[in-house]
Amino acid sequence: MTVTTEPAIVRGESTSPLVTAEEFPPLTHFIDGAFVGGAGESSSSGATSDASAAPTTIADRVEENADLLIRLESLNTGKPRVVSEDDISMSADVFRFAAGAGRAFTEMGSGDYVEGHTSVILREPVGVVGVVVPWNYPLLIAAWKIGPVLAAGNTLVLKPSEQTPLSTLKFVELIADLLPAGVLNIVTGLGPSVGARLSSHPDIDLIALTGSVPSGQAVATAAGQSLKRVHLELGGKAPVIVFDDADLQAAAEGVREAGFWNSGQECGAGTRVLVHSSAAEEFTRLLAEQVSSYVLGDPRGGDDVELGPMISEAHFERVTSFLDRAIADGARPVVGGAALEGPGFFVAPTVLADVAPGSEASQHEIFGPVVTIETFETEDEALTRANEVSYGLAASVWTKDAARSLDAPRHLDFGTVWVNSHLALAAEVPWGGFKGSGYGRDLSIYALNDFTRTKHVQINHSR
Repeated sequence: MTVTTEPAIVRGESTSPLVTAEEFPPLTHFIDGAFVGGAGESSSSGATSDASAAPTTIADRVEENADLLIRLESLNTGKPRVVSEDDISMSADVFRFAAGAGRAFTEMGSGDYVEGHTSVILREPVGVVGVVVPWNYPLLIAAWKIGPVLAAGNTLVLKPSEQTPLSTLKFVELIADLLPAGVLNIVTGLGPSVGARLSSHPDIDLIALTGSVPSGQAVATAAGQSLKRVHLELGGKAPVIVFDDADLQAAAEGVREAGFWNSGQECGAGTRVLVHSSAAEEFTRLLAEQVSSYVLGDPRGGDDVELGPMISEAHFERVTSFLDRAIADGARPVVGGAALEGPGFFVAPTVLADVAPGSEASQHEIFGPVVTIETFETEDEALTRANEVSYGLAASVWTKDAARSLDAPRHLDFGTVWVNSHLALAAEVPWGGFKGSGYGRDLSIYALNDFTRTKHVQINHSR
């Protein structure tokens, strides 16, 4: 079966700018409560802060300026408005959750575990947290870090991606009056220099990074020299297991959303479908219909634009080269399969069938609008092959079998496993992976755990 329908394309019918010159933030560092130039040492004003209540007030400020932040994020990344709207909405929600979670943060009660001695467990801030965030969700992932870091009473120094600093700089400009000077600092620059300095700086107590596996390895290596704690959320290659009893239409619609959200530039994207051989032809047909309906374009093209371009020329070339190699290895393009002609770094939303187990396309993160399809014969085979990738961030299972929906996720080596859904996130539940996807948890109360330390105080009251 071959589907040749191409997606509709809208390339910015309006020439009006998304953001006016007056709305841009200062394009420099933000240190000790003010925008500054130069390349001095990054620092914070103290090891801990009294700003743990600020995330409520920060959430309000984000919502009050949502339209500007949405437009700026679309300019920053090329995201369609619908994706930027989701980013900004969830950013506000994360700050609001972090404020409440910080107020409810508790430890085990005191007790006498040694005769004549009472033990009390204290939970303290770790101190100064260095944060490095990626280009795919610049403000949202910054919020994932800033919210729990501040709620736990720390100070932080954050480096946005050199490709997408605009929304983070505007955010800190908007909320600067809500925090004591020096609590939240932003340093701009390249990862190999600024990111490396944060990782090795003796005054940074913990380094938190969301990024690629090589970036995570570099950060962990540098941090190891001072034995500072490390929090890593890295890549993913999320399997989508579609059993023969699944609702195939719902699964196809789910993959349309989860495999191509943010143009596939998403570490939890459902990009690797493992479908039972008896359902493969019908599922492939349904997915092809879904993917062929996508509208691509510049974020100025209107609200019907669903997918934007790749973040950069270098990334565009990486994704298209991946496609070329996959097709040369025998994968069959059912939809898309190449770059789109015309201006911009657009890659056609692509579905590749007949992908061989163990092939590059099956094992490695493409990070673009590409979904691959493999087939399996038995449940054991599906679970084994799902686990064979080096990543362990996210996966999903599609089935109507109640027992399977409870049992199969227990055999999948991934930090999040959805059943009959994929890529549904909430501030109340943890996000993070196993294996090559790193360690540490974003979102939920577990994030506050990651950015605190426990102290045991034991009091001898023998008389």
